[in-house]
Amino acid sequence: MARILGIDYGTKKTGLACTDPLQIICSPLETIPTSELFSYLEKYLREEDVETIVVGDPINLDGSPAQIAHLVVGFTRKLRKLYPDIEIVLQDERFSSFEAKQIILKSGLKKKKRRDKTLVDKVSAAIILQSFMDSKSKLK
Repeated sequence: MARILGIDYGTKKTGLACTDPLQIICSPLETIPTSELFSYLEKYLREEDVETIVVGDPINLDGSPAQIAHLVVGFTRKLRKLYPDIEIVLQDERFSSFEAKQIILKSGLKKKKRRDKTLVDKVSAAIILQSFMDSKSKLK
């Protein structure tokens, strides 16, 4: 089996998470500057076997697209063009940042480490990826 990659796309920074090759465990991977995202993905996808990329779909609580939604659409369009053999999926990301902050708070990390926004981004990506995996397992 191949990995599944999760992406929490942001205007400045993007959080990444991935599964193990058996798609059992989902883990935060990295937070990188969005300007470096495509070069990072090119290197990562060359080194790892990835079958699906799950991108957080920014939706407001009322179901309307969030302000960044048009950027995510453009990003996913470019991903599909560059990597036609990899399935690209959008996953509702409502509450992912809030959940990430709650998980980090409960983790027992020191206050300085909990304030690290890069940690929130990659944990959010892991939550988005886990939501996708959970919804996928319900379909079986």
